[in-house]
Amino acid sequence: MKTVLITGCSSGYGLETARHFLDQGWNVIATMRTPREDVLPRSERLRVLALDVTSADSIAAALAAAGPIDVLVNNAGIGTVGAFEATPMAQVRKLFETNTFGVMAMTQAVIPQFRAQRSGVIVNVTSSVTLTPMPLAAAYTASKQAIEGFTGSLAHELGYFGARVKLVEPGYAPTTRFAHNTDINIADLIPAAYAPFADPIFAAFAHPPLVTKESDVAEAVWRAANDLTGQLHFPAGPDAVALARAA
Repeated sequence: MKTVLITGCSSGYGLETARHFLDQGWNVIATMRTPREDVLPRSERLRVLALDVTSADSIAAALAAAGPIDVLVNNAGIGTVGAFEATPMAQVRKLFETNTFGVMAMTQAVIPQFRAQRSGVIVNVTSSVTLTPMPLAAAYTASKQAIEGFTGSLAHELGYFGARVKLVEPGYAPTTRFAHNTDINIADLIPAAYAPFADPIFAAFAHPPLVTKESDVAEAVWRAANDLTGQLHFPAGPDAVALARAA
């Protein structure tokens, strides 16, 4: 029976991915900044651990408590939408601390185990903003685009040791807490000068022709974790799949 450790499981993609791997019979280590036992079904194959991916001590403690794992899913992330001109550099750094450096730190921490056992899979969850340029997402895109390049390069070096590295690229999922998992108000990031530009964009967001569901991402992560073909990119959701095909 295999074991997966998933970051950011309190809601959204991480929560649904944890449920999916449990349904497939895996041992699941669901990590959260603030652990909540009530969001997942009770199971002898489930453990909920505290983890802040921006803290080296927290990462070390969580991995020590987890023990050997077969798959790491780097899902934890925060979002910011708004005009880059109005986005404080402190917020940009916060994006990178979680979305970029947090992923790198978790990855670096599990590599020794995967290298020694000559197996293991790392699945990095990015975003469809990496598939095509999107407005009002410059800083967020940068934090995710960095992981795209990081993952592609890392796949070569870890492949030498029998470990695999994958990318899952979710589309727009209005049912997640993307716009709520940050402490900055979106309205504060749209100065008056940008309103005529931003208003139709937000109106389009309210009625998207295609959307991604949490289950789309969970299934894509599952496919990526079990893929043996060498495929690197796994767009998740009909909108992301359409963007990937058009790219």
